[in-house]
Amino acid sequence: MSGSIVEKAIQVRSGSLSAVSLVEQAFDEMASNSEINAFISYDRDKALADARRVDLLIGSGGNTGRLAGIPLAIKDNIDVEGYRTTAGTPSINYVASKSAPIVSRLTSEGAIVIGKANMHELAFGVTSNNAAFGAVRNPADLTRIPGGSSGGTAAAIASGIVLGGLGTDTAGSIRVPAALTGVAGFRPSTSLIDMNGIVPSVPTFDVAGPMATTVGDVAYLFSIMTHQTMPEPRDLRGLRLGLVKDYMVNLSPHVSRAVSDAFAKLEQAGVTLIEVDISPISAASFEVGFSAGFYEMKNAMAACLAQKQPNTTLQDMVDKIASKDVKNTYVNSVLGDDAPSETTYREAIARIDGIRQIYLRLFEEFGLDALIFPTAPLEAPPIEGSDEAVFLNGEYVPILPVFMRNVAATGVYGAPGISIPLSASERDHLPVGLELDGRPEADLDLLSIAKAVEAALLSA
Repeated sequence: MSGSIVEKAIQVRSGSLSAVSLVEQAFDEMASNSEINAFISYDRDKALADARRVDLLIGSGGNTGRLAGIPLAIKDNIDVEGYRTTAGTPSINYVASKSAPIVSRLTSEGAIVIGKANMHELAFGVTSNNAAFGAVRNPADLTRIPGGSSGGTAAAIASGIVLGGLGTDTAGSIRVPAALTGVAGFRPSTSLIDMNGIVPSVPTFDVAGPMATTVGDVAYLFSIMTHQTMPEPRDLRGLRLGLVKDYMVNLSPHVSRAVSDAFAKLEQAGVTLIEVDISPISAASFEVGFSAGFYEMKNAMAACLAQKQPNTTLQDMVDKIASKDVKNTYVNSVLGDDAPSETTYREAIARIDGIRQIYLRLFEEFGLDALIFPTAPLEAPPIEGSDEAVFLNGEYVPILPVFMRNVAATGVYGAPGISIPLSASERDHLPVGLELDGRPEADLDLLSIAKAVEAALLSA
């Protein structure tokens, strides 16, 4: 499936394209790309029935909404009415009685859920190598990871099964897979999204967001999710972007070439790049993030199970975790001796406001419109052997810090961040992502900048 969500929805509403044909195409593409393993569950009959209702409503002159007939993939930690939610783990398996509010906002505008996307188990990981439901494969190279934890949604979009979908992002789980598969992925400001109906990871930092082939489509989905006006592209002349120098070190040659080329194109378009150092608050964010995160993972998951699946205890769930990396985290850092105490947790939470104030002062001090940096320092590594470590510039290093390094702090800031795909060259066929981060709650401003940046990179 190719084209834009905006254009396809217009065609469906005009009657020149049927919703049924779009849904049939999505399932044909799913069958053709079955080796990608992008979905945990799907329901062709239900999706086609929903599509027929859209077509009948259009035929009778009714209002179908701004997403009429658009097939979407929804990450399997987000409730969709009538679908099972698993969060990618064996012991969670309940049928949602109603959709999460963010899903309802999309389906009320005519969008059609075709299935629940595969993911890194319990949304804790950067590979989407799911030992319970099978690894998701990167459409750019089936031997490589798509990134995580929203890898299934990203892969479904990158392979053309759907044009858009939803993921969740606690510490990079939308933006990393977007970068590694060559799609656009947006982490909204934490405060803007209703997280009811979503299996939690770390509630203080969790947020759900849209993924699509282009920034324009991401912005369109976000505007519908939040009942806000679709942003127009910003004039790049005079735009000031903070180039985060501590995120530019130890990049793979491929990523370094891609982002350097992008920076040159943006400067030609009138953007001013100002080198900034955010290492003090970035380091502090990691300290806060892990202390707060491991503490909240235990309590939030226990509360979720009590509500959604009361016969399953937290220990029952942990005992059945299939992926070794996730199980080790829960056994040691969430429930075990390494778990943070309540005192440590409260001290971490108390530091967040100070970190966010320093982040905002950085924008004021340098007159910045946004920060800019490579989403990930490394392109997608092979699936084989990537569960724990990867090769980066000749050194075998732990994988989690590599792919969290540039993106995890954004969640602590509570700020919006978007990964924009960079065109792959013949020499470097694997996708690379360029990230922009903005001020908290200034999401539309960031999307306006991102639309202009994407256009400049494509036209240069």
